[in-house]
Formats: sequence, structure tokens, C-alpha cells
Amino acid sequence: MLPLPELTADERSRYEWQLWVRGFGEEGQRRLKAATVFVSRIGGVGGTVAMQLAAAGVGRLILAHAGDLRLNDLNRQLLMTTDGIGKPRIESAVRRLRELNPYVLVDAIGENVSAANAERLVGSADVVVSAAPLFEERLEMNRQAVRRGVPLVDCAMYELEGRLLTVLPGRTPCLSCLYPEKPPHWKREFPVFGAVASTVGSLAAMEVIKLAAGLGDPPKGRLLNFDLRDLTFTTITVDRRTDCAVCGSR
Repeated sequence: MLPLPELTADERSRYEWQLWVRGFGEEGQRRLKAATVFVSRIGGVGGTVAMQLAAAGVGRLILAHAGDLRLNDLNRQLLMTTDGIGKPRIESAVRRLRELNPYVLVDAIGENVSAANAERLVGSADVVVSAAPLFEERLEMNRQAVRRGVPLVDCAMYELEGRLLTVLPGRTPCLSCLYPEKPPHWKREFPVFGAVASTVGSLAAMEVIKLAAGLGDPPKGRLLNFDLRDLTFTTITVDRRTDCAVCGSR
């Protein structure tokens, strides 16, 4: 195991207020600095994850998202700016994150996750965040994360609702235990407020910080659901399926 990187004086000053968090401290910050997190994709949910992780001082972010920015992305994709319309989203994201925290290394990949690149992308990270709108991508990332033993945080939202599932390979159910196949009638486009996307994205970012820094307890085998119409938060126990094609034999 490699020694943890030291913090510079500027980093201690930048992160001063979170260094006061009980159970975190300087060692937790050094663990964050040593961590590599892969985020797919960086729209409303994933963009918030990336922004919060950059602000917190994760050492390296790998971001994957194809396509150009559209005007109707801007109600929720807070990494983007109006002058980026018609240009690759990834360019706006990298610029904004480097402006936010120049100490964070940002690797940008103008691709969406597929069977051709998932193993490489997932295998390059210590923690993976799945925020893709397509279940094919989510299930492929889950498959590779379980195969390689990489923790995965899956986060999603619809309208005023959000969901969060943390997968610890070999210790918890995986996403395929919950969704053995792509749910029918799932659509790429759906009603969304940026505030809802940011809520689930911030929750996911905190789970990543906990995993990377060894802080608190991950919600093992529990799916978090929230509905902001009436501000209710509930957790549902997810059982591991012995016949799961992805994690059943682990």
C-alpha cells in the first residue's frame, strides 16, 4: 500500500472547515487526496457529484460523457454555462472544475460507458459513481465494478424523487439484484428539477467521501428513496439474490 500524500499549506487552509469533522481530520483528507473516482455521466446528478468531490479535495476525477451541451440542459447541469451550448459538455465541466479547485486532477473522456470501455474505466478508479440515464450503462458499470471489486454508488432521480444504492462487491447486493434486467418503458428523457438532481448528487458525493476516507458507515443492503413533494426519506432493505448473474457467485 502506497503512503498517503501529504497536504500542502494551501490545501490545509482550503479544507480547514471539513478537517474539523469528527472522525475525518487530516488523515481523512489525505485519503481523499489519494483517491481516484470515476463518474459517469456529468449531467444534473453526476455533475453535482463531480462538483462536490472537487470541492472536497478528491485527488483525481475521471469523467465520461459524450455529446454537446443543449439549451434545455441548463436547468440542471450546473457544471455547464450558456456559452458552452453546442460544444462538448466535457469541455465546460473540466474548465469549471479546474476553476473550482486546481489541486484536483481531472481526466475527461468524451465517451459514454459501453461494453467496450467499461472495464477500463471502472478498473482505473477506487470508487465508481453511476449517474447515467440509460440502464444499459448502469448495469454494465455494476457488472464491471462487482467483477473488479470496486465500490459503486448508483444514484438516480425522477421528477421530485431520488434513489441511492451503494454496492460493496462481495458484501452487499448489487444493482442487478434489484434490477436483473433493464426496466421496461424506461426513457432517457424525463421530468426534472435541477434542485432534485443536485440533492441526490450531493448525497452520492457524501457516500463517495465516506468510502474514500473511511468515514461513517455505508448503507449496506439498503436503498435510499426520497420524495421531495412531502420531504420524506425512507430506506428499503435489498436482499442479495443467490441467483444474481452478476454477484450471486461471489
